[in-house]
Amino acid sequence: MPEIVPHLWFDTQAKEATKLYTSLFDDSRIDATQVLRDTPSGDCDVVYFTLAGQPFQAISAGPLFKFNPSVSFWVACASPHEVDKLWNELIKDGTALMPLDSYPFSEHYGWLQDRYGLSWQLGYVGDRPITQKITPMLLFVGDVCGKTEEAVKFYASTFKDTDIGEFSRYGPGREPEPEGNVQFVAFKVEGYDFAAMESANPAHNFSFNEAVSFIVLCDTQEQIDSYWERLSAVPEAEQCGWLKDRFGVSWQIVPKAMDKMLMDADQTALDRVTQAFLPMKKLDIAKLEEAYAGV
Repeated sequence: MPEIVPHLWFDTQAKEATKLYTSLFDDSRIDATQVLRDTPSGDCDVVYFTLAGQPFQAISAGPLFKFNPSVSFWVACASPHEVDKLWNELIKDGTALMPLDSYPFSEHYGWLQDRYGLSWQLGYVGDRPITQKITPMLLFVGDVCGKTEEAVKFYASTFKDTDIGEFSRYGPGREPEPEGNVQFVAFKVEGYDFAAMESANPAHNFSFNEAVSFIVLCDTQEQIDSYWERLSAVPEAEQCGWLKDRFGVSWQIVPKAMDKMLMDADQTALDRVTQAFLPMKKLDIAKLEEAYAGV
């Protein structure tokens, strides 16, 4: 079954940021680092890391994309003390988007952008069980405000092992939010938890971009072909296995075998694989394996 892995794009700070993040959560570590040489962004640090038992990846590839609150990471906290501990570390040189306070959905919650611009939502969940500690939260604003329900149902029809929770909607008197728009929904794709919201607030002058993308690790070329055909909606965004869907969310459709190739200690093999995938749009497993083997 394909696996979903969040991917973070930094200018130069991937190693620094992942060192901080892995210091804050239990069951976290840097799994591997590698350097992709001679890319259009120069030499790029790639970091494979685990946060709270969940796989993540990060890259330092220049200032092309900037984090914004269109994608944040909701952290389910078992106590108010845990919320405070994470907040106090992540807010350093960062910005509070919603201050620590009591809210209808959590008695102790805050939303911030850390020193690198990445957004975190920290909330005490009371006695609710925590099955996935860190959940990506998609915020549909601007041109895609009002399309959250369509997007969630599209993802559920595209992936397997899916589930959609109850849609919480804005009621009357919540201007500028249109009545009936989605205030919150939790959903699952490939067994991985996501959540989504939407807002018509004109102050939300940002949009989805490649700073946060979601890797879909595939077993076969057939899976790669299928997800690519279903998801890709912006031809000019297709590059190196990356695509953008019709809602602006970025995905990377990647063979699982590529992780082994990119983590290989043999720099010569790594360089061959790098030069093989750079001109590709949709990734070709057979050609990547040939490059890895030196064929």
